[in-house]
Amino acid sequence: MTPLEELLLGVWREAGRHTDITTSTINIAHLLARCLPIQQVLVRRIDPERSCLETVGIGTESLFPWSLGERRDCSPTDLQRLLAWCHRGEATHWRRASGRLRELEAVVSPEIDVELLVGPLVSEHGTYGVILLVAAPAQHFAPLHQQMLQAILEPLAAALESDRRLRELTALREAAEADKQSLLRRLGRTAVTETIVGADGRLRPVMERVTLVSPSDVPVLILGETGSGKEVIARAIHTGSARAAGPFMRVNCGAIPPDLIDSELFGHEKGSFTGAVSTRRGWFERADEGTLFLDEIGELPAAAQVRLLRVLQEGAFERVGGERSLKVDVRIVAATHQDLATMVQDGKFREDLWYRIAVFPIVLPPLREHPEDIAALAEHFAQRAAVRFGLTPQLPSPQDIALLTDYAWPGNVRELIAVIDRAAILGAGKRLEVGKALGLIPGVSPQAPTTDHPPPPPPSLASTCRSLDAVMTQHIEATLEATHGRIEGPHGAARLLGVNPYTLRGKMRKLGIDWSRFRASAV
Repeated sequence: MTPLEELLLGVWREAGRHTDITTSTINIAHLLARCLPIQQVLVRRIDPERSCLETVGIGTESLFPWSLGERRDCSPTDLQRLLAWCHRGEATHWRRASGRLRELEAVVSPEIDVELLVGPLVSEHGTYGVILLVAAPAQHFAPLHQQMLQAILEPLAAALESDRRLRELTALREAAEADKQSLLRRLGRTAVTETIVGADGRLRPVMERVTLVSPSDVPVLILGETGSGKEVIARAIHTGSARAAGPFMRVNCGAIPPDLIDSELFGHEKGSFTGAVSTRRGWFERADEGTLFLDEIGELPAAAQVRLLRVLQEGAFERVGGERSLKVDVRIVAATHQDLATMVQDGKFREDLWYRIAVFPIVLPPLREHPEDIAALAEHFAQRAAVRFGLTPQLPSPQDIALLTDYAWPGNVRELIAVIDRAAILGAGKRLEVGKALGLIPGVSPQAPTTDHPPPPPPSLASTCRSLDAVMTQHIEATLEATHGRIEGPHGAARLLGVNPYTLRGKMRKLGIDWSRFRASAV
């Protein structure tokens, strides 16, 4: 893969990963800095109705006197010149000494003495913007750099369009919520909403994105480790949508044999193959007017990916052995624990399908990143276990919570449920044997408990073990040192650590790890 192809793929990945242009600009700036001699990246949105420009993305520390969100008015003449230049769709190399390009006077003040690459961001939906790349001191842009900017204008425009749609959805959601509250007040009623444990804590940003995207029909991609609760989030999206009265179908793509995947998803006609004794409706037909949750979508074979792409594009498919095209109205919510962006780069997942399903990504953090929610989750699952097993409800003690909080939870919430269920059974309705369920206290018998509470953890545990954060910090920094600060890709830190790049970045932010210094050490 050439440097230009690698840059283009990386920019498309970032454009599809985020819905706000502010975050996209920061990440894209890091990609551009690897290939171009730049010091700063700026994205400015053009508002023709208000005759102004607004700075919506700053990739590095500010050099210009523009701050994020600041607007600058421009004259109608300058605006028309700028829009005419945008419609030409050509990246431009700008220098003050050149004394030309009056079309850009609305964007770049004549007194600014820097070298720039300027590219128009034009969308078919009427979104206009401009990206500015500022040359580093004593550096100059070559024709190749201008060609590289020209090549990535399309994904940059797509990122700006996603940001516009996000703002429109936010405005529509706020208006709908206001109308709902007004109607409820007139009827003398209050709204009743289903709560998710942890929704007011670390999961609040996740639930805000769920609330934002639920009313629309755009495909949603949920990213998170195995057992982190992706199906719960998918059901929340379905419940909050206009399809709530329709079916919610879950399909584990990794659990279906490759030779049966087409029959399972799209159905088959009678006699289409040996054993097809009757016509069978597939998951898409069963989910008509509802939501289809495709769990572990990264496990789909290549042939099934092609057919899935057609359904997403046209809403039509044929059963196996059939000749008639069937139409369905299905919303797709996909989920995976894999790094689909890297799979696209390695040719293991279709690039066009990635763009289709990653319209609105939601990253679900692993349980170890929000330990403050473990206590509430443990109480919730303990009460549920008591009902399931017909036991007297027992809540976890402070010692139990301490043990649960100190555990790393590689299996996330799914493992926590299993531990609480096991603790409830071992406690026989008298207590929760959390220590024994975790395998930390092998000497206690659940049939003949000696005390009313599980024994505390060994006193030497805290004194002999380093904190989990300290161990993780050292291990991540050693990996970043070995990869020279590279996070993604086949030789990146995320691949070596066996985690999703989104998860690794979130963990580094929490631990205060500055991975840019490892890049500097490699120069």
